[in-house]
Amino acid sequence: MTFDVVLGFIQLLTLLVGIFAGFPIAFTLIVLTVFFGYIGLGDLAFNLMVYQAWGVMSTETLAAVPLFVFMGYILEQAGIMERLFRGFQFTLARVPGALYIGVLLTSTIFATATGIIGASVTLIGMLAAPVMTKSNYDPALSAGTITAGGTLGILIPPSVMLVVLGPVVDVSIPKLFAACILPGLLITVLFLGYTLIRCWLKPELGPALPEAERPSSWMVALRELAFGMTPMLILIGATLGSILTGVATPTEGAGMGAAGALLLTIFYGRFTLPRLQTALYQTVIVTSMILFLLLASNMFGAVFNRLGTGPWIANTLVAWDLPPMGVVLALMVVVFLLGWPLEWAPIVFIFLPIFLPIVQQADLDLLWISALVAVNLQTAFLSPPVAMAAYYLKAVAPQWSLKQIYSGMFQFVALQVVALLLVLAFPEIALWLPRVMFD
Repeated sequence: MTFDVVLGFIQLLTLLVGIFAGFPIAFTLIVLTVFFGYIGLGDLAFNLMVYQAWGVMSTETLAAVPLFVFMGYILEQAGIMERLFRGFQFTLARVPGALYIGVLLTSTIFATATGIIGASVTLIGMLAAPVMTKSNYDPALSAGTITAGGTLGILIPPSVMLVVLGPVVDVSIPKLFAACILPGLLITVLFLGYTLIRCWLKPELGPALPEAERPSSWMVALRELAFGMTPMLILIGATLGSILTGVATPTEGAGMGAAGALLLTIFYGRFTLPRLQTALYQTVIVTSMILFLLLASNMFGAVFNRLGTGPWIANTLVAWDLPPMGVVLALMVVVFLLGWPLEWAPIVFIFLPIFLPIVQQADLDLLWISALVAVNLQTAFLSPPVAMAAYYLKAVAPQWSLKQIYSGMFQFVALQVVALLLVLAFPEIALWLPRVMFD
């Protein structure tokens, strides 16, 4: 092992220490890249950083990120999610566990229009938590349903994470969208089945809604459901449908979605300049964070690999001669464990590229691996201590303790692991739809 390889390991170890100490990840990456790169490579490190920065800025598909983010935040202002949830609540009022079903169905539909987890969990928490409390629903299962449903947007396309993951793994974004649709719906079915079975075995967990929370007539319920669902289906068709059918590129589809979301906000009478300003401000913050982290991680990775540490790790693992399934299992375990202390972005940008040469050497389908990683990363939002969904919910539902919220979230983490194992055992869950649509 050469001095440069050892230097790369020290660089990686210092990064982990910095992350756990709470330093901003992007700035930590850049500082470490300059410091260790100059020690090991001299002026070449700066040339690598400029080259990587230029490469990121010239990636056209990344233009879809701010458009999808804006689409999510402007839909948050439109009030469509409120009508959609109320429609499900009214329609299923007499069914035990109606609010669990309403939360999950609303979250699934809303996930196809936005990949903004904070907005989804916060909105559905504001809508559902008071009604669930008033209807004597179980706090832990209620909190778990809201947080788990709200995180579906990270997996079900069009997801910002998938837009970023595609170029990192070098797979087509439309194919990756198609590969994640069935796994996302599988997780929704598991969530629905779990809550319904729990309520069937123990009805007091989710009793039928009291009369005060029921609609005055079936027409009222159907009208609310129609007014909430119809515009969302049109928007999904215009955005996701145009991308999957090849009519539009991901960036063009994102532009159509953003324009459609803005028109819906105007149509529903919710458009105001302060709301537009809020959506734009949040879009700039989130997009800047994602793209700056992507830029910094690319620089870090370039220096890390040029020092020879990345190839050394890959060659060492390849020398172990693990079977292909052993490589996949090792990668899934590492991603799952990293998801507890880290969010999805540093895992995708920093650690996933280290394992890519090993996956390629094992001749594994990168589309399947990408779908597995996406399913795996969804658990990062439900895994403490960096389970952001818990803190989003706690902010809008202070009547539930963090202990109750975590207790509910762990139940759904187990279901996500089941879904991951199913996609692992039956690759066609992820690969069938892309093959039908694109081959």
